[in-house]
Amino acid sequence: MRRSILILVNVFIFFGGFAQDTVRLSRADAETLFLKENLLLIAEKMKVSEAEALVQQAKLWPNPNITVDQINLWATRKQTGGQEVVPPLWGSFGRNRQFGAELEQLIETAGKRKKEVAVEQVGVEKAAVEFRELLRGLKLELRGRMTGLQALEEKQKNEEARLASVRKLSQAYQNQVQQGNVPRNEVARLKALELEISRELREIADASFELQAGLKQLLKLDPAQVLLITDPLEMEVSAYRLLSPDQLIDTADRPDVRQAQLEETYYHKVTELERARRAPDVTLRAQYDRNGNAMLNFVGVGASVDLPLFNRNQGNIQYAQINARKAAVMTQQQTLTAQTEIVRAYRGFKNALDFYDTLEESYDRSLDELLDLYTRNFMNRNISMLEYLDFSDTYRNSKQIRIDAKRELREQFEKLNYASGRDL
Repeated sequence: MRRSILILVNVFIFFGGFAQDTVRLSRADAETLFLKENLLLIAEKMKVSEAEALVQQAKLWPNPNITVDQINLWATRKQTGGQEVVPPLWGSFGRNRQFGAELEQLIETAGKRKKEVAVEQVGVEKAAVEFRELLRGLKLELRGRMTGLQALEEKQKNEEARLASVRKLSQAYQNQVQQGNVPRNEVARLKALELEISRELREIADASFELQAGLKQLLKLDPAQVLLITDPLEMEVSAYRLLSPDQLIDTADRPDVRQAQLEETYYHKVTELERARRAPDVTLRAQYDRNGNAMLNFVGVGASVDLPLFNRNQGNIQYAQINARKAAVMTQQQTLTAQTEIVRAYRGFKNALDFYDTLEESYDRSLDELLDLYTRNFMNRNISMLEYLDFSDTYRNSKQIRIDAKRELREQFEKLNYASGRDL
């Protein structure tokens, strides 16, 4: 009695621990978790904040500059003749002392500051589009891994059904061998098939582990947890049968195309800024000088400006113009590339859909019934070993073809999403 209780306790602990370490997520829940927890996305979002900080910095005026100089710390008797040459400013401060002060303020001309802000604002848009481009790629990886994991789960169920059937037969034939009713070689064939299916299940487990490792990293899950996708692999396709390449091209929202467009806009803004920099800036000055010239307290104002005789920023203007033209060419190239990828992805999806439509769902269900029927007939010696093994291979191949068709259809659909730059 005590031993039975201990066994029950151990079974409870094992399955309780396993259940606790298993994470079951639908595809929608996984994507929600991905958007919230993915570390690469979090880091990329910070780049937008970085670009916004540069916009804020570009809006600031240059700081004024103050200079205090020409200070004599003391005056000797020989210099003053023992008399008060210069009266103090207040109290005793400033008696017989000379000093000067100057306040400067740089004034940017030709709207340079406004144009610098415009350049940095394009940088904010570029950072936002780079985030979308990263998200687009990571979504494709996430969905591809989930699809692969779902296909492996279905394949595992099919192989487990085959294994259960073979083990049932193997056990029954082992009993018949002991009674001398069947030859040992038939049991050996069944054992070989059992080992082959067990090896395939192990390979499925290894492949599933690799997919789960990548998924858990994308979702920031504990590496020790087991992830299960609860949705079926099969997808509803009725809403996508009327898609056309022209429609997809017209409604596409590709971040990489937008990146190319923003690069062109950026260099147009830089060209405007470099042209504005041809105009020299003005520095305004206010000066105070005590006892430095004919006046005891001199207050004056002034201004300074560079004379644009030699350097009119010609090289930087030409550099920006060339890059703007180059960016325009690259925008055309990226647009053409996007259109080509959309058409190719559409063809891939359409081919996968056409093949998927040729598969009959009723045939898939009948395979399970036939497997049970063949198992019972073989057990009752109504069919031969060769017939049973032949159907076992047919069952496996037919199931795998359907799984591959469902997986291919979903993968091609996600490639179509990726190519169009939006979720269809």
